[in-house]
Amino acid sequence: MLRSALTIALTAAALAATGTAAAQTKGAAAPAAQTVKIAYLDPLSGPFAAVGQNILRHFQVAAEMASSGQLAGPGVRFEIVPFDSKGSPQEALTLLRAIADQGIGYVAQGQGSHVAIPLSEAIARNNERNPKQAIVFLNYAAIDPDLTNSKCNFWHFAFDANTEMKMEALTDYMKGKPEIRSVYLLNQNYSHGQQTARYARELLARKRPDVKIVGEDFVPLGQVRDFSPYIAKIRASGADTVITGNWGTDLVLFVRAARDAGLTANFYTYYAGVIGTPTAMGASGADRVRQVSYWHPNVEPNPLAPVYVDFKKRFNEEWYVLASYNALAVLSEAIKRAGSSDPLKVAHAMSGLRMTGPMGEIEMRAADHQLQQPLYISTFTKAGGPVKFDSEKTGFGFRTEKSIPTYVASTPTSCNMQRPAKP
Repeated sequence: MLRSALTIALTAAALAATGTAAAQTKGAAAPAAQTVKIAYLDPLSGPFAAVGQNILRHFQVAAEMASSGQLAGPGVRFEIVPFDSKGSPQEALTLLRAIADQGIGYVAQGQGSHVAIPLSEAIARNNERNPKQAIVFLNYAAIDPDLTNSKCNFWHFAFDANTEMKMEALTDYMKGKPEIRSVYLLNQNYSHGQQTARYARELLARKRPDVKIVGEDFVPLGQVRDFSPYIAKIRASGADTVITGNWGTDLVLFVRAARDAGLTANFYTYYAGVIGTPTAMGASGADRVRQVSYWHPNVEPNPLAPVYVDFKKRFNEEWYVLASYNALAVLSEAIKRAGSSDPLKVAHAMSGLRMTGPMGEIEMRAADHQLQQPLYISTFTKAGGPVKFDSEKTGFGFRTEKSIPTYVASTPTSCNMQRPAKP
């Protein structure tokens, strides 16, 4: 059971660095003692349960911080209400009806674009048919670019950088690595994995036309238990580099199989910092595994270090989902600016909102509701020096190799958003 009062004692300097300790706006103050419920709709059972449970705790801690006024000012109490989607789009849509019936106006989801896309579409339909039961979608990690391009809608807000943005950053780093000559693509067989492979091919062809794609595989989401056949194919291909957007159990088992087989290829990943993966890599991943992310524990400056340390003490788990923090900070600020927690008013306030986040200025781009933020390329390496924090007590952690500012990480959008009238 989470403690009712947040025990993280952020210093005044750290709060000032986040720019949210005493955020002031011209909007009216939100009603005092109001409770805003957020449905957390992600797998809490099944193959991705460990990730789901871990991120649920992220949101509960962020809700504590927001409720205490540490993110964007006092006045609203946030409550996270968990719903187990089991990673199934059908289950998620069934639960969405229950969420609407309970009058919950906000949904946080992120594990899988295969769930996020139909969920976003269902939320838009619900809001058109039942405007008094409108729901805002806080997407913290489903990163198929279609969500903020061809399938964008007013009610959907993306807090993670999308697949294209991350691959742009990753390939910008890779183009300066002449040792990369041959690449194998291994990804999960759903929209995000397919987009990861697509953008890797396109962007490498443009930036490093000398690099050969020597193999490609798609694995069924959450179903493969033995990755050794894939490791054998990678070895046979002669690939010196693997690019993967895998996450959760599909990445843990993949890197574990690579470790057990002694595969020496370098890995370029999206989610090497996700729960369970650092442990699976261990020493075998040192100086060979890189990730692209919007944060990691050893970024500098790091005003969120107290949050990270406290989370590890409380739960013996890593804190890495900055999107949970940013989602509650942006939501809190929007409620304050709107002077209301009404989803329609808040959605209008969130659209185009700019504020100072822990890693610099962030903007919820009005054109497509894709958060604009800096990105980082980091390497898994032995703790010490700039690697102050190790991951999962492995003795290894992430070291920043390259910082990508917001204007470089940004990508164009084709979104043609239809906006409801302001109330």
